[in-house]
Amino acid sequence: MKLNEIKKQILLNAGITEEDLRSAYLRSANLSGADLSGADLSSANLRSATLSGANRSRADLRSADLSGLSSAYLSGANLSGAYLRSANLSGAKISSLTCGITLNCPEEGAFIAFKKCKGKIVKLLITEDASRLSATTYKCRANKAKVLEIEGGLSEIRSDYDSNFIYKVGEIVEVHDFDENRWNECSSGIHFFMSKEMAKQY
Repeated sequence: MKLNEIKKQILLNAGITEEDLRSAYLRSANLSGADLSGADLSSANLRSATLSGANRSRADLRSADLSGLSSAYLSGANLSGAYLRSANLSGAKISSLTCGITLNCPEEGAFIAFKKCKGKIVKLLITEDASRLSATTYKCRANKAKVLEIEGGLSEIRSDYDSNFIYKVGEIVEVHDFDENRWNECSSGIHFFMSKEMAKQY
C-alpha cells in the first residue's frame, strides 16, 4: 500500500494532508502493510497504531509517540534507516520479523569492529565491558575499544570529529560522555561497523 493510498483511506478521512504528517494524529490507526518509506512522521501521534508489516525505512520519526497501553504493533515493520531520535517506543511490540529495531552488534562479549578515520580503516576490539548500541542502521556506537591496527601501518590517527581524540595502536580509548540513548545515532561514542567493507563505504 503506497502513501497516497493511505492518504485516501485514512489521512483525508481525518482531515490530514500529506504535508501535515509531521504532527499527524494517527492514534489507533491501522497502517498494516503501509509503505511509509521516507515519510516525515516527526512528532506524529501513533500511539496504539497497528504497523504490522509496514515499511518505514528512512522515515523520520523524531519525537513520534509509539507508546500506549496496547502499544504500536511493529511485527514485520521495516524500520531500517528510520530516524527515531527522541521517539517514545516504550512497550512497543516487536517480533523476529521487525527489521531495523534490534542491535546490529553483539549484545555481550568482546568482538572485532572497524571504523574509518582520515580515510584509513581502524581495526578495533570492542571490549567485553564496553557499552554498545545501534539505532536503525548498520552504524554502531561504543564507549570503549582497544585499537588493534591502523591501515597503512600507522601507529596513531586522530578522530575525524574530535582532533583531541586519538586512536593509538595497542591502547584503549574511552568516551566518558557516552550517550546511552540508542536512537541518537550520531551522538557521542566510538562509531564503528561490523565489517571492514561497510566502514570503507561510510
